[in-house]
Amino acid sequence: MNVPIWVCILIAVLAAAVAGAVAFMAGIAHRKKQAEAAIGSAEQEAKRIVSDAIKTSEAKKKETILEGKDEIHRLRNESEKELNERRKEIQRQERRVQQKEETLDKKIESLEAKEEAVAKKNKKAEERLQEAETVKKSQFEVLERISGFTMEQAKDYLLKNLENELVHEKAVKVMEIEQQTRDEAEKSAREIIALAIQRCAADHVAEAAISVVPLPNDEMKGRIIGREGRNIRAIETLTGVDLIIDDTPEAITLSCFEPVRREIARIALERLISDGRIHPARIEEMVEKARREVEQTIKQEGERAIIETGVNGIHPELVKLLGRLRYRTSYGQNVLNHSLEVAYLSGLMASELGLDPTMARRAGLLHDIGKALDHEIEGSHVDIGVEAARKYKESEAIIHAIHAHHGDVEPKTIIACIVQAADAISAARPGARRENLENYIKRLEKLEEVASSFDGVDRCYAIQAGREVRVIVKPEVIGDDKMVLLARDICKKIESDLEYPGQIKVNLIRESRAIEYAK
Repeated sequence: MNVPIWVCILIAVLAAAVAGAVAFMAGIAHRKKQAEAAIGSAEQEAKRIVSDAIKTSEAKKKETILEGKDEIHRLRNESEKELNERRKEIQRQERRVQQKEETLDKKIESLEAKEEAVAKKNKKAEERLQEAETVKKSQFEVLERISGFTMEQAKDYLLKNLENELVHEKAVKVMEIEQQTRDEAEKSAREIIALAIQRCAADHVAEAAISVVPLPNDEMKGRIIGREGRNIRAIETLTGVDLIIDDTPEAITLSCFEPVRREIARIALERLISDGRIHPARIEEMVEKARREVEQTIKQEGERAIIETGVNGIHPELVKLLGRLRYRTSYGQNVLNHSLEVAYLSGLMASELGLDPTMARRAGLLHDIGKALDHEIEGSHVDIGVEAARKYKESEAIIHAIHAHHGDVEPKTIIACIVQAADAISAARPGARRENLENYIKRLEKLEEVASSFDGVDRCYAIQAGREVRVIVKPEVIGDDKMVLLARDICKKIESDLEYPGQIKVNLIRESRAIEYAK
């Protein structure tokens, strides 16, 4: 029997499919067995790991419990030890406190016994004091009845009489001794005056300490002197300037080391001469007007200096101080002109060095500002200038330049070095300064300071080139008898504190005024 070929192929294909299906099912069964075996092995491994973990944790737990028990035991032992030490310390402190209490009890008992004894003594003393007061009171009553004064009235009367007698006796004694000394020392005084004349720098003083006021005629001298000298006394008292009326025709000399006071006196005197009405009230009015005019001039001079140097933002009080430098000299050199020179030189040098010329000019202009106040405040003009600049809010660079311009401190900025060099250049040029004028002015200022240091002094002026100090006292504080003693005390202080050639006359002035207005 012949079978077709396609049947044979179909049978082969079917057989192959059946064989593949059987093989596939067999593979699935084999993999399933392998997976079940792996799962069983993993479960056993997991059980083993869990068992090991349980055993390990139990061991750790037991170990931790043992460590905790050991730590608790150690802490308990330390606490007990510390507690025992504290108990011992408390016991020691209790013993000390107990001992102190016993000591205090003994002291208290002793003090109580002493207090009792003192109380007994005080009681006896009070009894005796009461007896004494009773006797004293009875004696005072008898004295008051006899004298007609109460106790306070009698005390005031005795003290007043005693004080008056002592002051009068002291004044009389001093005057007697001074008169005796004056009579015996005439020869010595002549020698001292001659020595003072030899040592006096008359040319320098005349140029820097006097002003000459021309007169229309010699008759005006008498009007300026006034009846019994009241006009000239008023002028000298109000201005602190000495008027020298000598044989010079048609001229009066004003002598004062303080140029501002001398300028005020010069202006006032010129206006009085021009006005023709010369009496104390008019003199006082003209002096006040002249003072205001000089203050205005001072302000204008300060503003001029600022404009010329191109410096802005300076405090108004510093402007006034700059203006006052117009009337100040240093070794014969005008201080304001010197300050302007230093400002110009400082600005030029700063420009050459590539620095700010405005700051340099500002420092140069203000470097001697302390000289406007050095006759009013104790200290060198450098220290006074530093304080003034700091007070009126100048920058630290300007303050340092002022402080360093005489080498009081080491210069730390180029501006300070420039100001120091400019100051030396201005002062060292030929004819700029004379060496003795500064010392002369300082001596006169010191003389005024010494005289002003006493109680009851109102004002004082050094005149006659320092050969006389005129002291104006407060009449309600210093009486006529006390004036002699005050003059003597001022002389002693001048002799002990100052060095000077020749002798110095101390002239005390006591003036009382009563002013009323008719309405």
